Amino acid sequence: MNGAETLVKTFLAGGVDVCFANPGTSEMHFVAALDTHPEMRCILSLFEGGVTGAADGYFRMTGKPAATLLHLAPGFGNGYANVHNARKGHSGMINVVGEHADYHLRYDAPLKGDIEGVTRSVSDWVRVSMDARSVAPDGAEAIRAAQARNGQIATLVLPANTAWEEADGPAAPLAPVKLHRPRPDQIAGAAEALTAPGAALFVGGAALHGPLAQLAGRISARTGCRLMADLFVSRIERGAGAVDIECLHYPVLENVEILRDVKHMVFVGAGQPVAFFAYPDRPSTPEAPDCRMLPLCTPQMDIAWTLEALAEAVGAGEAAPRLIDRLPSEAPNPSAPLTPDCVGEALAAVMPEGAIIVNEAVTAGAALLGPLRQAARHDLFYNPGGAIGASLPLAVGAAVACPERKVIAPNGDGSAMYTLQSLWTMAREELDICVLIFANRGYQILRGELANVGVTEVGRNAERMFNVEGPELDWVALARGHGVEAVRVEETGALINALAGAMAKRGPFLIEIACGQP
Repeated sequence: MNGAETLVKTFLAGGVDVCFANPGTSEMHFVAALDTHPEMRCILSLFEGGVTGAADGYFRMTGKPAATLLHLAPGFGNGYANVHNARKGHSGMINVVGEHADYHLRYDAPLKGDIEGVTRSVSDWVRVSMDARSVAPDGAEAIRAAQARNGQIATLVLPANTAWEEADGPAAPLAPVKLHRPRPDQIAGAAEALTAPGAALFVGGAALHGPLAQLAGRISARTGCRLMADLFVSRIERGAGAVDIECLHYPVLENVEILRDVKHMVFVGAGQPVAFFAYPDRPSTPEAPDCRMLPLCTPQMDIAWTLEALAEAVGAGEAAPRLIDRLPSEAPNPSAPLTPDCVGEALAAVMPEGAIIVNEAVTAGAALLGPLRQAARHDLFYNPGGAIGASLPLAVGAAVACPERKVIAPNGDGSAMYTLQSLWTMAREELDICVLIFANRGYQILRGELANVGVTEVGRNAERMFNVEGPELDWVALARGHGVEAVRVEETGALINALAGAMAKRGPFLIEIACGQP
Protein backbone atom coordinates (compact mmCIF):
# COMPACT_ATOMS: atom_id res chain seq x y z
CA MET A 1 0.00 0.00 0.00
CA ASN A 2 1.48 3.34 -1.04
CA GLY A 3 1.14 6.72 0.62
CA ALA A 4 -1.66 7.90 -1.65
CA GLU A 5 -3.74 4.82 -0.89
CA THR A 6 -3.31 5.28 2.85
CA LEU A 7 -4.49 8.88 2.54
CA VAL A 8 -7.70 7.99 0.72
CA LYS A 9 -8.48 5.30 3.27
CA THR A 10 -7.73 7.74 6.10
CA PHE A 11 -10.07 10.32 4.62
CA LEU A 12 -12.89 7.82 4.25
CA ALA A 13 -12.40 6.57 7.81
CA GLY A 14 -12.61 10.20 8.96
CA GLY A 15 -15.87 10.88 7.15
CA VAL A 16 -14.37 12.81 4.21
CA ASP A 17 -16.08 11.27 1.18
CA VAL A 18 -16.22 14.12 -1.37
CA CYS A 19 -13.23 15.40 -3.33
CA PHE A 20 -13.43 18.42 -5.65
CA ALA A 21 -10.47 18.15 -7.98
CA ASN A 22 -8.29 19.60 -10.71
CA PRO A 23 -5.21 17.33 -10.64
CA GLY A 24 -1.95 17.27 -12.57
CA THR A 25 1.05 14.97 -13.02
CA SER A 26 2.26 15.19 -9.42
CA GLU A 27 -1.10 13.92 -8.17
CA MET A 28 -1.47 10.90 -10.47
CA HIS A 29 -0.88 8.33 -7.74
CA PHE A 30 -3.54 10.03 -5.64
CA VAL A 31 -5.87 9.91 -8.66
CA ALA A 32 -5.16 6.18 -9.00
CA ALA A 33 -5.93 5.66 -5.31
CA LEU A 34 -9.21 7.57 -5.63
CA ASP A 35 -10.08 5.45 -8.63
CA THR A 36 -10.03 2.29 -6.52
CA HIS A 37 -12.44 3.75 -3.96
CA PRO A 38 -15.80 4.51 -5.63
CA GLU A 39 -17.26 5.42 -2.24
CA MET A 40 -15.28 8.67 -2.54
CA ARG A 41 -17.22 11.01 -4.82
CA CYS A 42 -14.77 12.82 -7.13
CA ILE A 43 -15.97 15.97 -8.92
CA LEU A 44 -13.88 17.70 -11.56
CA SER A 45 -13.82 21.47 -12.01
CA LEU A 46 -12.12 23.01 -15.03
CA PHE A 47 -10.56 25.75 -12.90
CA GLU A 48 -9.10 25.57 -9.40
CA GLY A 49 -11.25 28.47 -8.18
CA GLY A 50 -14.23 26.26 -8.94
CA VAL A 51 -12.67 23.47 -6.86
CA THR A 52 -12.09 25.56 -3.73
CA GLY A 53 -15.38 27.47 -4.00
CA ALA A 54 -17.32 24.22 -4.28
CA ALA A 55 -15.65 22.85 -1.15
CA ASP A 56 -16.73 26.04 0.65
CA GLY A 57 -20.36 25.64 -0.46
CA TYR A 58 -20.36 21.98 0.55
CA PHE A 59 -19.20 22.80 4.08
CA ARG A 60 -21.76 25.58 4.51
CA MET A 61 -24.62 23.11 4.09
CA THR A 62 -23.17 20.00 5.75
CA GLY A 63 -20.74 21.24 8.38
CA LYS A 64 -18.33 18.61 6.99
CA PRO A 65 -15.07 19.43 5.21
CA ALA A 66 -14.56 18.15 1.69
CA ALA A 67 -11.15 17.46 0.19
CA THR A 68 -9.73 19.37 -2.74
CA LEU A 69 -7.03 18.09 -5.07
CA LEU A 70 -4.80 20.79 -6.54
CA HIS A 71 -1.66 20.82 -8.66
CA LEU A 72 1.48 22.39 -7.19
CA ALA A 73 1.89 26.05 -6.15
CA PRO A 74 0.33 27.53 -9.33
CA GLY A 75 -2.74 25.30 -9.00
CA PHE A 76 -3.28 26.37 -5.40
CA GLY A 77 -2.67 29.94 -6.53
CA ASN A 78 -5.48 29.66 -9.05
CA GLY A 79 -7.82 28.56 -6.26
CA TYR A 80 -6.54 31.14 -3.76
CA ALA A 81 -9.41 33.68 -3.94
CA ASN A 82 -12.08 31.17 -2.99
CA VAL A 83 -9.89 29.69 -0.26
CA HIS A 84 -9.70 33.25 1.08
CA ASN A 85 -13.49 33.52 0.92
CA ALA A 86 -13.90 30.20 2.72
CA ARG A 87 -11.48 31.23 5.46
CA LYS A 88 -13.32 34.51 6.03
CA GLY A 89 -16.56 32.54 6.28
CA HIS A 90 -15.06 29.97 8.70
CA SER A 91 -15.60 27.03 6.35
CA GLY A 92 -13.66 23.83 6.84
CA MET A 93 -11.67 22.56 3.86
CA ILE A 94 -8.85 20.04 3.32
CA ASN A 95 -6.60 21.02 0.44
CA VAL A 96 -4.39 18.22 -0.87
CA VAL A 97 -1.70 19.89 -2.96
CA GLY A 98 0.77 17.88 -4.99
CA GLU A 99 4.42 18.89 -4.96
CA HIS A 100 7.45 17.76 -6.95
CA ALA A 101 9.23 14.71 -5.58
CA ASP A 102 11.58 15.86 -2.84
CA TYR A 103 14.70 14.90 -4.78
CA HIS A 104 13.43 16.90 -7.79
CA LEU A 105 13.09 20.15 -5.86
CA ARG A 106 16.79 20.96 -6.17
CA TYR A 107 16.17 21.70 -9.84
CA ASP A 108 14.28 24.72 -11.09
CA ALA A 109 11.49 22.80 -12.83
CA PRO A 110 8.95 24.94 -14.70
CA LEU A 111 6.15 24.50 -12.14
CA LYS A 112 8.31 24.77 -9.04
CA GLY A 113 7.06 27.55 -6.75
CA ASP A 114 6.98 28.68 -3.14
CA ILE A 115 4.26 26.24 -2.20
CA GLU A 116 4.55 26.84 1.53
CA GLY A 117 4.46 30.59 1.03
CA VAL A 118 1.30 30.58 -1.08
CA THR A 119 -0.52 28.05 1.10
CA ARG A 120 0.43 29.40 4.54
CA SER A 121 -0.81 32.88 3.72
CA VAL A 122 -4.42 31.67 3.55
CA SER A 123 -4.43 28.39 5.54
CA ASP A 124 -4.94 27.88 9.26
CA TRP A 125 -2.93 24.65 9.19
CA VAL A 126 -0.22 23.56 6.71
CA ARG A 127 1.90 20.45 6.68
CA VAL A 128 4.34 19.02 4.15
CA SER A 129 4.50 15.21 4.45
CA MET A 130 8.11 14.21 4.83
CA ASP A 131 7.80 10.57 3.74
CA ALA A 132 5.18 8.01 2.72
CA ARG A 133 4.69 6.73 6.27
CA SER A 134 3.78 10.25 7.41
CA VAL A 135 1.01 10.73 4.85
CA ALA A 136 -1.78 8.87 6.68
CA PRO A 137 -1.19 10.41 10.13
CA ASP A 138 -0.78 13.81 8.48
CA GLY A 139 -4.12 13.23 6.73
CA ALA A 140 -5.81 12.45 10.04
CA GLU A 141 -4.34 15.65 11.49
CA ALA A 142 -5.64 17.58 8.47
CA ILE A 143 -9.18 16.32 9.08
CA ARG A 144 -9.01 17.34 12.73
CA ALA A 145 -7.60 20.76 11.82
CA ALA A 146 -10.33 21.41 9.22
CA GLN A 147 -13.03 20.53 11.76
CA ALA A 148 -11.47 22.54 14.61
CA ARG A 149 -12.74 25.94 15.78
CA ASN A 150 -15.99 25.56 13.77
CA GLY A 151 -14.13 25.20 10.48
CA GLN A 152 -10.61 25.95 9.27
CA ILE A 153 -8.51 25.74 6.13
CA ALA A 154 -6.17 22.74 6.34
CA THR A 155 -3.60 22.25 3.58
CA LEU A 156 -1.59 19.06 3.17
CA VAL A 157 1.32 19.20 0.71
CA LEU A 158 2.34 15.83 -0.74
CA PRO A 159 5.69 15.51 -2.52
CA ALA A 160 5.04 13.08 -5.36
CA ASN A 161 7.35 10.37 -4.04
CA THR A 162 5.46 10.24 -0.71
CA ALA A 163 2.41 9.20 -2.72
CA TRP A 164 4.05 6.33 -4.62
CA GLU A 165 6.41 4.94 -1.98
CA GLU A 166 5.38 2.16 0.43
CA ALA A 167 3.54 3.13 3.61
CA ASP A 168 2.26 1.36 6.70
CA GLY A 169 -1.50 1.77 6.36
CA PRO A 170 -4.34 4.22 7.02
CA ALA A 171 -4.62 6.24 10.22
CA ALA A 172 -7.60 6.17 12.57
CA PRO A 173 -9.66 9.31 13.14
CA LEU A 174 -8.37 11.62 15.87
CA ALA A 175 -10.39 13.03 18.75
CA PRO A 176 -11.84 16.46 17.88
CA VAL A 177 -10.39 19.64 19.36
CA LYS A 178 -12.56 21.04 22.15
CA LEU A 179 -14.02 24.48 21.60
CA HIS A 180 -13.27 27.29 24.03
CA ARG A 181 -16.13 28.72 26.10
CA PRO A 182 -16.68 32.02 27.88
CA ARG A 183 -16.26 32.24 31.65
CA PRO A 184 -19.36 32.33 33.89
CA ASP A 185 -18.71 35.97 34.80
CA GLN A 186 -18.59 36.87 31.09
CA ILE A 187 -21.97 35.16 30.57
CA ALA A 188 -23.40 37.08 33.51
CA GLY A 189 -22.03 40.38 32.24
CA ALA A 190 -23.43 39.80 28.75
CA ALA A 191 -26.84 38.84 30.18
CA GLU A 192 -26.92 42.07 32.15
CA ALA A 193 -25.93 44.10 29.10
CA LEU A 194 -28.68 42.56 26.95
CA THR A 195 -31.38 43.70 29.36
CA ALA A 196 -30.17 47.30 29.32
CA PRO A 197 -31.74 49.94 27.03
CA GLY A 198 -30.15 50.08 23.58
CA ALA A 199 -28.83 46.50 23.64
CA ALA A 200 -28.20 44.30 20.59
CA LEU A 201 -27.24 40.64 20.30
CA PHE A 202 -25.01 40.38 17.22
CA VAL A 203 -24.79 36.78 16.00
CA GLY A 204 -23.00 34.82 13.30
CA GLY A 205 -22.07 31.31 12.19
CA ALA A 206 -24.43 28.55 13.27
CA ALA A 207 -26.56 31.08 15.19
CA LEU A 208 -27.96 32.31 11.87
CA HIS A 209 -29.94 29.20 11.00
CA GLY A 210 -31.63 26.17 12.53
CA PRO A 211 -32.03 25.55 16.27
CA LEU A 212 -29.38 28.05 17.33
CA ALA A 213 -31.13 30.87 15.47
CA GLN A 214 -34.29 29.90 17.35
CA LEU A 215 -32.34 30.05 20.62
CA ALA A 216 -30.92 33.49 19.77
CA GLY A 217 -34.45 34.62 18.94
CA ARG A 218 -35.70 33.47 22.34
CA ILE A 219 -32.94 35.46 24.06
CA SER A 220 -33.93 38.53 22.08
CA ALA A 221 -37.62 38.04 22.89
CA ARG A 222 -36.93 37.63 26.59
CA THR A 223 -34.57 40.60 26.98
CA GLY A 224 -36.07 42.96 24.40
CA CYS A 225 -32.68 43.44 22.73
CA ARG A 226 -32.28 43.75 18.98
CA LEU A 227 -31.15 40.58 17.19
CA MET A 228 -28.67 41.53 14.50
CA ALA A 229 -26.14 40.16 12.01
CA ASP A 230 -23.74 41.35 9.38
CA LEU A 231 -24.87 41.44 5.74
CA PHE A 232 -22.10 39.32 4.24
CA VAL A 233 -22.57 36.08 6.14
CA SER A 234 -21.88 32.56 4.96
CA ARG A 235 -25.40 31.29 5.53
CA ILE A 236 -28.58 32.70 7.02
CA GLU A 237 -32.09 31.28 7.10
CA ARG A 238 -34.65 33.66 5.60
CA GLY A 239 -38.25 33.61 4.46
CA ALA A 240 -41.52 32.81 6.18
CA GLY A 241 -41.08 31.14 9.55
CA ALA A 242 -37.38 31.97 9.88
CA VAL A 243 -36.18 33.91 12.92
CA ASP A 244 -36.29 37.63 12.16
CA ILE A 245 -32.65 38.72 12.29
CA GLU A 246 -31.93 42.33 11.39
CA CYS A 247 -29.02 42.54 8.94
CA LEU A 248 -26.68 45.43 8.31
CA HIS A 249 -26.32 47.05 4.87
CA TYR A 250 -23.35 47.47 2.53
CA PRO A 251 -22.82 51.27 2.79
CA VAL A 252 -21.08 52.14 6.04
CA LEU A 253 -23.04 55.37 6.54
CA GLU A 254 -26.30 53.44 6.41
CA ASN A 255 -24.95 51.15 9.11
CA VAL A 256 -23.99 54.15 11.21
CA GLU A 257 -27.68 55.11 11.20
CA ILE A 258 -28.82 51.54 11.90
CA LEU A 259 -26.55 51.30 14.95
CA ARG A 260 -26.95 54.89 16.14
CA ASP A 261 -29.04 53.95 19.19
CA VAL A 262 -27.15 50.76 20.08
CA LYS A 263 -25.36 51.25 23.41
CA HIS A 264 -24.43 47.65 24.24
CA MET A 265 -23.46 45.09 21.58
CA VAL A 266 -22.89 41.47 22.60
CA PHE A 267 -21.16 39.30 19.98
CA VAL A 268 -21.84 35.55 19.73
CA GLY A 269 -20.28 33.75 16.75
CA ALA A 270 -19.44 37.06 15.12
CA GLY A 271 -16.84 39.80 15.19
CA GLN A 272 -17.11 43.57 15.15
CA PRO A 273 -18.74 44.87 11.96
CA VAL A 274 -16.41 46.78 9.67
CA ALA A 275 -16.79 48.69 6.41
CA PHE A 276 -15.75 46.74 3.33
CA PHE A 277 -13.35 49.54 2.37
CA ALA A 278 -11.93 52.78 3.71
CA TYR A 279 -13.31 56.00 2.24
CA PRO A 280 -12.26 59.62 2.73
CA ASP A 281 -14.15 61.19 5.64
CA ARG A 282 -16.08 58.01 6.48
CA PRO A 283 -15.61 55.73 9.50
CA SER A 284 -14.13 52.25 9.27
CA THR A 285 -16.60 50.85 11.81
CA PRO A 286 -20.27 51.82 12.13
CA GLU A 287 -20.97 51.64 15.88
CA ALA A 288 -21.66 54.76 17.94
CA PRO A 289 -18.68 56.21 19.86
CA ASP A 290 -20.27 55.34 23.22
CA CYS A 291 -21.27 51.79 22.23
CA ARG A 292 -19.98 49.17 24.67
CA MET A 293 -18.61 46.15 22.78
CA LEU A 294 -18.71 42.72 24.45
CA PRO A 295 -16.95 40.00 22.39
CA LEU A 296 -18.51 37.14 24.36
CA CYS A 297 -17.94 34.32 21.86
CA THR A 298 -15.77 34.57 18.75
CA PRO A 299 -16.66 32.60 15.59
CA GLN A 300 -14.03 30.02 16.63
CA MET A 301 -15.58 29.34 20.06
CA ASP A 302 -18.46 27.15 21.28
CA ILE A 303 -21.45 29.06 19.89
CA ALA A 304 -24.08 26.50 20.91
CA TRP A 305 -22.91 26.28 24.53
CA THR A 306 -22.67 30.07 24.79
CA LEU A 307 -26.21 30.65 23.55
CA GLU A 308 -27.57 27.96 25.88
CA ALA A 309 -25.76 29.51 28.84
CA LEU A 310 -26.92 32.98 27.87
CA ALA A 311 -30.52 31.81 27.45
CA GLU A 312 -30.43 30.30 30.94
CA ALA A 313 -28.88 33.45 32.39
CA VAL A 314 -31.62 35.72 31.03
CA GLY A 315 -34.42 33.23 31.75
CA ALA A 316 -35.39 32.83 28.10
CA GLY A 317 -37.26 29.60 28.87
CA GLU A 318 -39.96 29.09 26.27
CA ALA A 319 -40.00 32.69 25.05
CA ALA A 320 -41.25 32.84 21.48
CA PRO A 321 -38.77 34.29 18.97
CA ARG A 322 -39.99 36.84 16.48
CA LEU A 323 -40.44 35.09 13.16
CA ILE A 324 -40.74 36.44 9.63
CA ASP A 325 -44.36 36.44 8.46
CA ARG A 326 -45.40 35.00 5.13
CA LEU A 327 -46.94 37.48 2.73
CA PRO A 328 -48.79 36.30 -0.37
CA SER A 329 -46.26 36.36 -3.19
CA GLU A 330 -47.62 37.62 -6.47
CA ALA A 331 -45.72 37.69 -9.72
CA PRO A 332 -45.25 41.18 -11.16
CA ASN A 333 -47.42 42.47 -13.97
CA PRO A 334 -46.12 40.74 -17.13
CA SER A 335 -46.22 44.05 -18.97
CA ALA A 336 -44.21 45.94 -16.31
CA PRO A 337 -40.69 47.07 -17.20
CA LEU A 338 -38.09 44.40 -16.45
CA THR A 339 -36.07 45.53 -13.40
CA PRO A 340 -34.20 43.73 -10.61
CA ASP A 341 -37.20 44.41 -8.36
CA CYS A 342 -39.40 42.52 -10.82
CA VAL A 343 -36.93 39.64 -10.76
CA GLY A 344 -37.18 39.47 -6.96
CA GLU A 345 -40.99 39.51 -7.07
CA ALA A 346 -41.15 36.84 -9.78
CA LEU A 347 -38.65 34.63 -7.96
CA ALA A 348 -40.48 34.99 -4.64
CA ALA A 349 -43.72 33.87 -6.29
CA VAL A 350 -42.33 30.57 -7.62
CA MET A 351 -39.37 29.68 -5.39
CA PRO A 352 -39.87 26.31 -3.66
CA GLU A 353 -39.64 25.75 0.08
CA GLY A 354 -36.10 24.92 1.15
CA ALA A 355 -34.31 26.58 -1.76
CA ILE A 356 -30.70 27.70 -1.36
CA ILE A 357 -29.98 31.20 -2.71
CA VAL A 358 -26.33 31.91 -3.53
CA ASN A 359 -26.33 35.66 -4.09
CA GLU A 360 -23.52 37.38 -5.98
CA ALA A 361 -25.62 39.67 -8.12
CA VAL A 362 -23.84 42.59 -6.41
CA THR A 363 -25.70 45.80 -7.42
CA ALA A 364 -28.81 43.99 -8.67
CA GLY A 365 -28.79 41.53 -5.77
CA ALA A 366 -29.93 44.08 -3.19
CA ALA A 367 -33.25 44.44 -5.01
CA LEU A 368 -33.96 40.74 -4.50
CA LEU A 369 -33.85 40.85 -0.72
CA GLY A 370 -37.09 42.72 -0.11
CA PRO A 371 -39.37 40.37 -2.07
CA LEU A 372 -37.49 37.25 -0.91
CA ARG A 373 -37.64 38.21 2.76
CA GLN A 374 -41.21 36.96 3.11
CA ALA A 375 -41.15 34.27 0.44
CA ALA A 376 -40.92 30.54 1.16
CA ARG A 377 -38.29 29.68 3.75
CA HIS A 378 -34.81 29.31 2.29
CA ASP A 379 -31.11 29.52 3.06
CA LEU A 380 -29.21 32.54 1.76
CA PHE A 381 -25.48 32.57 1.03
CA TYR A 382 -23.32 35.68 0.84
CA ASN A 383 -19.59 36.02 0.34
CA PRO A 384 -17.84 37.08 3.58
CA GLY A 385 -14.46 37.24 1.84
CA GLY A 386 -15.58 39.63 -0.88
CA ALA A 387 -13.45 38.13 -3.69
CA ILE A 388 -15.91 37.83 -6.57
CA GLY A 389 -16.30 34.66 -8.56
CA ALA A 390 -17.70 32.72 -5.60
CA SER A 391 -21.36 32.16 -6.45
CA LEU A 392 -21.18 29.55 -9.21
CA PRO A 393 -18.71 27.29 -7.35
CA LEU A 394 -20.63 27.78 -4.09
CA ALA A 395 -23.79 26.68 -5.90
CA VAL A 396 -22.01 23.53 -7.09
CA GLY A 397 -20.95 22.65 -3.55
CA ALA A 398 -24.39 23.38 -2.09
CA ALA A 399 -26.10 21.25 -4.75
CA VAL A 400 -23.71 18.35 -4.12
CA ALA A 401 -24.40 18.64 -0.38
CA CYS A 402 -28.20 18.93 -0.74
CA PRO A 403 -29.30 17.23 -3.97
CA GLU A 404 -32.95 17.32 -2.88
CA ARG A 405 -33.01 21.15 -2.70
CA LYS A 406 -33.23 23.67 -5.52
CA VAL A 407 -30.17 25.95 -5.68
CA ILE A 408 -30.62 29.41 -7.21
CA ALA A 409 -27.56 31.50 -8.06
CA PRO A 410 -28.16 35.18 -8.94
CA ASN A 411 -25.00 36.65 -10.52
CA GLY A 412 -23.79 39.78 -12.17
CA ASP A 413 -22.40 39.14 -15.63
CA GLY A 414 -18.99 40.49 -14.59
CA SER A 415 -18.63 38.38 -11.44
CA ALA A 416 -19.92 35.20 -13.11
CA MET A 417 -17.17 35.36 -15.74
CA TYR A 418 -14.56 34.65 -13.06
CA THR A 419 -15.66 31.04 -12.64
CA LEU A 420 -18.02 30.30 -15.54
CA GLN A 421 -16.30 26.90 -15.92
CA SER A 422 -18.53 25.81 -13.02
CA LEU A 423 -21.38 25.61 -15.53
CA TRP A 424 -19.67 22.59 -17.07
CA THR A 425 -19.45 20.88 -13.67
CA MET A 426 -23.15 21.58 -13.10
CA ALA A 427 -23.96 19.89 -16.42
CA ARG A 428 -21.69 16.89 -15.90
CA GLU A 429 -22.97 16.23 -12.36
CA GLU A 430 -26.61 17.03 -13.34
CA LEU A 431 -26.92 19.44 -10.42
CA ASP A 432 -30.26 21.11 -9.73
CA ILE A 433 -29.12 24.73 -10.08
CA CYS A 434 -30.87 27.71 -11.66
CA VAL A 435 -28.35 30.43 -12.55
CA LEU A 436 -29.65 33.98 -12.99
CA ILE A 437 -27.34 36.34 -14.88
CA PHE A 438 -28.13 40.05 -14.57
CA ALA A 439 -26.76 41.26 -17.90
CA ASN A 440 -26.02 44.87 -17.02
CA ARG A 441 -22.84 44.75 -19.10
CA GLY A 442 -20.32 45.83 -16.52
CA TYR A 443 -18.92 46.02 -13.01
CA GLN A 444 -21.66 48.40 -11.97
CA ILE A 445 -20.65 48.56 -8.32
CA LEU A 446 -17.37 50.23 -9.30
CA ARG A 447 -19.24 53.26 -10.62
CA GLY A 448 -20.62 53.88 -7.16
CA GLU A 449 -17.31 53.15 -5.50
CA LEU A 450 -15.57 55.71 -7.70
CA ALA A 451 -18.01 58.33 -6.45
CA ASN A 452 -17.55 57.13 -2.86
CA VAL A 453 -13.84 57.96 -2.96
CA GLY A 454 -14.62 61.44 -4.31
CA VAL A 455 -14.11 61.07 -8.08
CA THR A 456 -16.98 62.77 -9.93
CA GLU A 457 -15.84 62.56 -13.55
CA VAL A 458 -15.59 59.31 -15.49
CA GLY A 459 -13.39 59.35 -18.58
CA ARG A 460 -12.73 56.86 -21.37
CA ASN A 461 -10.18 54.75 -19.51
CA ALA A 462 -12.33 54.37 -16.39
CA GLU A 463 -15.40 53.58 -18.48
CA ARG A 464 -13.56 50.87 -20.38
CA MET A 465 -12.48 49.30 -17.07
CA PHE A 466 -16.07 49.30 -15.79
CA ASN A 467 -18.05 47.95 -18.75
CA VAL A 468 -17.93 44.53 -20.40
CA GLU A 469 -19.25 45.66 -23.76
CA GLY A 470 -17.65 45.56 -27.20
CA PRO A 471 -17.93 42.62 -27.63
CA GLU A 472 -21.09 41.85 -25.69
CA LEU A 473 -21.16 38.68 -23.59
CA ASP A 474 -23.64 36.10 -24.87
CA TRP A 475 -24.59 34.08 -21.80
CA VAL A 476 -26.96 31.80 -23.67
CA ALA A 477 -24.12 30.76 -25.96
CA LEU A 478 -21.68 30.50 -23.05
CA ALA A 479 -24.08 28.29 -21.08
CA ARG A 480 -24.88 26.01 -23.99
CA GLY A 481 -21.18 25.72 -24.76
CA HIS A 482 -20.76 24.28 -21.26
CA GLY A 483 -23.72 21.92 -21.62
CA VAL A 484 -26.32 23.98 -19.74
CA GLU A 485 -29.71 24.83 -21.22
CA ALA A 486 -30.27 28.58 -21.27
CA VAL A 487 -32.65 31.34 -22.32
CA ARG A 488 -32.41 35.14 -22.53
CA VAL A 489 -35.34 37.25 -21.35
CA GLU A 490 -35.93 40.92 -22.11
CA GLU A 491 -39.49 41.32 -20.83
CA THR A 492 -41.11 40.64 -17.47
CA GLY A 493 -43.63 38.18 -18.92
CA ALA A 494 -40.85 36.09 -20.44
CA LEU A 495 -38.98 36.16 -17.12
CA ILE A 496 -42.02 34.86 -15.23
CA ASN A 497 -42.41 31.97 -17.66
CA ALA A 498 -38.70 31.14 -17.61
CA LEU A 499 -38.53 31.09 -13.81
CA ALA A 500 -41.63 28.95 -13.51
CA GLY A 501 -40.17 26.47 -15.99
CA ALA A 502 -36.79 26.39 -14.23
CA MET A 503 -38.37 25.74 -10.83
CA ALA A 504 -40.56 22.94 -12.21
CA LYS A 505 -37.75 20.78 -13.57
CA ARG A 506 -34.51 19.35 -12.25
CA GLY A 507 -31.05 19.99 -13.59
CA PRO A 508 -28.98 23.06 -14.43
CA PHE A 509 -30.62 25.95 -16.24
CA LEU A 510 -29.45 29.51 -16.91
CA ILE A 511 -31.56 32.63 -17.44
CA GLU A 512 -29.84 35.70 -18.86
CA ILE A 513 -31.81 38.74 -17.72
CA ALA A 514 -31.53 41.97 -19.72
CA CYS A 515 -32.73 44.55 -17.22
CA GLY A 516 -31.90 47.99 -15.93
CA GLN A 517 -30.49 48.94 -12.57
CA PRO A 518 -32.71 49.23 -9.47
